[in-house]
Amino acid sequence: MTAADALVAETSVIETAVADETVIDTAATPNAFAGLGVHPLVVKALEAFEYNTPTPVQAEAIPPALEGRDILATAETGTGKTAAFMLPALTRTIDLPRLGVAAPRVLVLAPTRELAKQVTDAARKYAKFMKYNIVDVVGGMPYRDQLRLLSRAVDVMVATPGRLLDHVSRNRIDLSAVEVLILDEADRMLDMGFLDDVETIAKCCPDSRQTLLFTATLDRRMAQLAGNLLRNPVRVAVESATTSVNVEQRLHHADDMDHKRRLLKHFADLPEVGKAIIFAATKRDADTLAEELSDAGHAAAALHGDMDQFKRNRTLQRLRTGQVRLLVATDVAARGIDVRDITHVINFDLPRSAEDYVHRIGRTGRAGASGVAISFAARADRDALFRIERYTGTRLDIHVVPGLEPQRPFQTGGGNRPAGRSGRPGGGNGGGYNKKPWVRNAGGAEGGKPNGGPGGRPQGRPMNRNEHGRSDHARNEHGGHARRDSQGGKPAHRATKW
Repeated sequence: MTAADALVAETSVIETAVADETVIDTAATPNAFAGLGVHPLVVKALEAFEYNTPTPVQAEAIPPALEGRDILATAETGTGKTAAFMLPALTRTIDLPRLGVAAPRVLVLAPTRELAKQVTDAARKYAKFMKYNIVDVVGGMPYRDQLRLLSRAVDVMVATPGRLLDHVSRNRIDLSAVEVLILDEADRMLDMGFLDDVETIAKCCPDSRQTLLFTATLDRRMAQLAGNLLRNPVRVAVESATTSVNVEQRLHHADDMDHKRRLLKHFADLPEVGKAIIFAATKRDADTLAEELSDAGHAAAALHGDMDQFKRNRTLQRLRTGQVRLLVATDVAARGIDVRDITHVINFDLPRSAEDYVHRIGRTGRAGASGVAISFAARADRDALFRIERYTGTRLDIHVVPGLEPQRPFQTGGGNRPAGRSGRPGGGNGGGYNKKPWVRNAGGAEGGKPNGGPGGRPQGRPMNRNEHGRSDHARNEHGGHARRDSQGGKPAHRATKW
């Protein structure tokens, strides 16, 4: 068994379940972070923001990180992982002397500009009472502005891999003094094709550095990366519910792209849909849908990787202030969006990855609020839908809009699975409506039981081997090959009017 296989098979060395109550006894100390060993100046900043109770991932990751141990942590977005790596990094470097221009002690790699900005803002809060210079170096930002930032001594740098390597190759940034290297959402960086860049950056850092790797998933590729970069890491695994209990998930079958567009128009017109994020597969689709929604009288805007950083920041600010109600985004651009009052997420195009589906619907139902996630699925999306339902352990309830009923069967044939290559299981209607041919198993027995046996569920096909592979969406976002439309064949054609 290889080291990568051992990491994947390992259940965990340190494992805890996400709960409403922390495992730290806060009665023993005024601030539980002080009890973990966090520096008093950092604790003072946390208290200023009324941040007194560690989350499980923070409680498990901070102590070994403060000891200088490498960390391999699996934790979803929203579990407090930013503080889990930033608090010990600030504490361990606070007494180190500041070096020359653009020679950071702490380096954080993030997959997207939005996430890098989010991490930078959090780090500045935690270092409120420290004389630290914290900068972000990301693509889409004018070089003149970045050169001005790099003209001063830098303590903490948050960067996207591509732009960082650009500056390193021009000798504008010196990584030879990095004490702590942090990879945030490392799985997403691999999906986006940054593996070589990440490994190159790691080689530019000292061998004696501490490395903290945080990922939402741990598959073979991630285990191989961890094996290359980490030394005898402490394994921290935080289990959380796959999907938020506050999010109602709905599924609408669609005949074709035009049917999807009519469904989208229906939901955009509903008064109960407040702020919504609409996910499209490609940058071109995001622009087209945003334009069509605007033409229909809605406050809509697109967000994708072709936009410069200023325009992306302005679009997000307009969403926060309510000037934009409907944001049409791609997966990569939406990574790191933190807007608390999103009422609906609409998957105009289903993601290829089940993990991306979870990240998408997690944009709503935040901070204790409820939310609704609506997904459109055509027949070509059956495999993706099967992967999502298997990953979440939930069968999406089928809904129908009166007057916009689908006219084509989602499944063909009378067996326990759809015709063709789809591995989607048959069975009852899963809580959906019961009008033929739109029951889950068109050929099933009376009472909604599948043909595979009384009350049984047929065996699905093995997981698509590309499920954990490189994301086509991400490749398209970063100048790769344009993804063909999910309906097959040529890129999608959309009419210019509703």
